[in-house]
Amino acid sequence: MAKNQPPNAGEILQGTLDLLILRTLILGPAHGHTIAHAIELTSENALSVEQGSLYPALHRLEDREWVASEWGVSENNRRAKFYRLTAKGRKELEAATSRWRRMTHAIGLILGESNG
Repeated sequence: MAKNQPPNAGEILQGTLDLLILRTLILGPAHGHTIAHAIELTSENALSVEQGSLYPALHRLEDREWVASEWGVSENNRRAKFYRLTAKGRKELEAATSRWRRMTHAIGLILGESNG
């Protein structure tokens, strides 16, 4: 973390990393670096994913059969493990997105935000 950033800048709420990875992989297979970069770019640099969090999450998603992986060659001509979303992962993405929307709506209500 950079010196001048607030303490929570870039941190991802616990439990949301899996959702972000699944959402990123709906665009197609990607290796870890690409997934982390896509999350950072899509969030307009508000979120960053450290390798120490990303790879354990990818292994967890593989164990749950929400993603599958295979070795390939990256755009830099390096050997890399590419992850892709499975049918089970697509179902989980839909369920997790729904849970996330309900949660953010509920928190918005508590914070006094209107819907409209």
